[in-house]
Amino acid sequence: RAVWQKEDGNIVITSLPYQSSGNKVLEQIASQMQSKKLPMIDDLRDESDHENPTRLILVPRSNRIDIEELMLHLFATTDLERSYRVNLNIIGLNGRPQVKDLKTILKEWLEYRIETVRKRLQFRLDNIISLIHVLNGLMIAYLNIDKVIKIIRKEENPKSVLIKNFKLSDIQANAILDLRLRKLAKLEEQKIKIELSNLKKEKKQLETILGSKSRLKTLVRRELEDDAKLFSDERQSPIKEAEDAKVIDENSLISSEAVSIILSKKGWVRAAKGHEVDPISLNYKSGDDLKQIALGKTNQLAVFLDSSGRCYSLPSYSLPSARSFGEPISARLTPPDGVSFEGVMTGDPSTIYLVGTDSGYGFMVNLEDTYTKNRNGKTIIKVPNNSNVLLPTKVNNIKNDWVAAVSSIGRLLMFPISELTLLPKGKGLKVIQIPP
Repeated sequence: RAVWQKEDGNIVITSLPYQSSGNKVLEQIASQMQSKKLPMIDDLRDESDHENPTRLILVPRSNRIDIEELMLHLFATTDLERSYRVNLNIIGLNGRPQVKDLKTILKEWLEYRIETVRKRLQFRLDNIISLIHVLNGLMIAYLNIDKVIKIIRKEENPKSVLIKNFKLSDIQANAILDLRLRKLAKLEEQKIKIELSNLKKEKKQLETILGSKSRLKTLVRRELEDDAKLFSDERQSPIKEAEDAKVIDENSLISSEAVSIILSKKGWVRAAKGHEVDPISLNYKSGDDLKQIALGKTNQLAVFLDSSGRCYSLPSYSLPSARSFGEPISARLTPPDGVSFEGVMTGDPSTIYLVGTDSGYGFMVNLEDTYTKNRNGKTIIKVPNNSNVLLPTKVNNIKNDWVAAVSSIGRLLMFPISELTLLPKGKGLKVIQIPP
């Protein structure tokens, strides 16, 4: 994670993660600014030089910006924070390759290290025992130097004679015979005794350590500490506990501005600023015309209803400008083949709409129940065979609004909208009888 601090109200980044580039980080931030996903930043610049290899400046839009929240967002969306994958598939103490966690690796390495030190000490102890054995033989030779020299000079097989006369082992006899007579004659008792004494002390120390697990672990710990003092260096990056990086919800970044969403009969959509736009005066593609207009805000979702009774959600701020013809909704969504878009809804999640079909059925639905992130949409209205979905109508006051239902043969029925049920989805109630 990058290192940063506040200076004079600005964010100053002075260190980047391994393999992160200052230019790339600035490009990533600039891209978010251009797409209006980062309105909290007013400006950014690179002040890096030979004295300050990394110095990136981010200028917040105002002093009311939550800098900590902003940085957590940038950590989550740019190279200011990077994760590095490590392949921990290793051959452990059992000799088999296996993916292990860090704790298991360290535990096995310590077991391996303890065993390695144990073997090293045992090897040294075995050598000392051999040396003591040889020195004991040399001490016997020193104490009987004249006889030994005489045997070596006169006997045809001095080795067997030495073994027999002085009760030496094969190894001791070979050690004596391997010395030249000149060196043998110069053997000094004091030197042999000193070396024997030192070796016996070391032998006792090794046996004490090898006979105690706690002493062996203490030795391993001390050796590791000594190695750390000799070979280690300071950490290049600190290890500290920090809050997880978190992407800021796009809707919270979008300013709440009035918007008019225009849906054409051929399924083209666009959005105009404000609620004063005259949709009829807008230009439409040849053979196309206005289907429905919905008034809402830029930080709200626009919900589109198709002829099969399915609903689809898109952010209002993401819709193309009304200065153009817009774009077909099907370019962003995946509706079933052969369906057409029959209406558009928007508003607060608690906004209520009246929906129904021309077969005479209808019900009220909370706008929030129509939301979906699925490009395929979700079914809200159960459409009977040979029926068509009607334009969704916003309910302004559930207590006082009335419904006027008119049939194609001129019959009119009026009743309080509160008599209809509020459903998340379904066919609804019979609003008006439609003769067969």
